[in-house]
Formats: sequence, structure tokens, C-alpha cells
Amino acid sequence: MPDVPRLAVGRELPDLALEDHAGNPRELSALLGGDPTVLHFFRGWWCPKEQAYFRRLVALQDEAEVAYTNIVSVSVDAPAVSAAFRAGVGARWTFLCDPERTYVEALDLLEVADTVNRPYLPTVVVLRPDRTVHSSYDGYWFWGRPTLEELRQDLRAVTRELRADFDPPHA
Repeated sequence: MPDVPRLAVGRELPDLALEDHAGNPRELSALLGGDPTVLHFFRGWWCPKEQAYFRRLVALQDEAEVAYTNIVSVSVDAPAVSAAFRAGVGARWTFLCDPERTYVEALDLLEVADTVNRPYLPTVVVLRPDRTVHSSYDGYWFWGRPTLEELRQDLRAVTRELRADFDPPHA
């Protein structure tokens, strides 16, 4: 058991460097830019719980795009598999691929119950642009994953911290 809980609030994540769904090398810091980000670690395309949760995230993507917010998903799926799954669910955000499981153990996110696929433990975090965890949700059980309203509240809080003009000036 690690000294710090996996993806604890206040913890800075390493700058993940992985291929995206198109096979392009990407770094998490570049994907975040200066905006809040929902970072979603998931088991893989084959999991019905993941498919159900992706339907929620797809419902959020229009709002995220106009609110200067990113969504990034990470799995152990290869780029071609991630690209097909991404297209199939209608997602427009970046999927990062970790088939070599480079970060699974480094982040203490190996789902130990699945010894065949060795996937990521389903986890959702809301990140500040400096990769600091604002909130973290353990989704091993489906109800542990954040609702869209919980994500909206977390993203509102981070955006309020980041944007000096969040509240408009008064005359």
C-alpha cells in the first residue's frame, strides 16, 4: 500500500508521455494547456461499465469544449483499438494509449482483480493546468465514478480559481 493514496487531492501527476489514438506522441501537459481537465483512466473498450460511463462523458463534451475544459482518457488499449472505440462512442477528445503499461504501476492504478488484461483501475480526476489533482474518484465500482453534476461542480471550482474574471466586474 503506498504512503499517498492513488491520485490524492493535491498530488501533482507526472507528465504522462504516451501515444494518442492516432499514434502521435503526446504529453499530458500539452493537452492540458491552461485549462481544467477531466482525466479518465479506464479498463478498456471491452468493459460494459466503461461503455456506459463513456456515454456520460460524451454527453458532457459539448459543454467542456465551450467552457475551455479538456477531457483526456487513458487505457491500455493500442492506438488502433482506442481510435475505433473513440469513434464508436462519438468522443472528440484525446485518448492516450498505454499498452506497455508504463504508468499503471507508477500511478498505483493496476486493477489487480483482472490478471488477464492487467488494465487501469477505473479512476477519474479533475486536474488543474499544472497537473495537480483537484478531485479524485475511484470507479472500481460504477457508483464510485463522478456524475456529470459532480464534474461540473469540480470544473466550476477549478475555473473560478484560474480565471480572475470568473465573476464579471460590477459598474
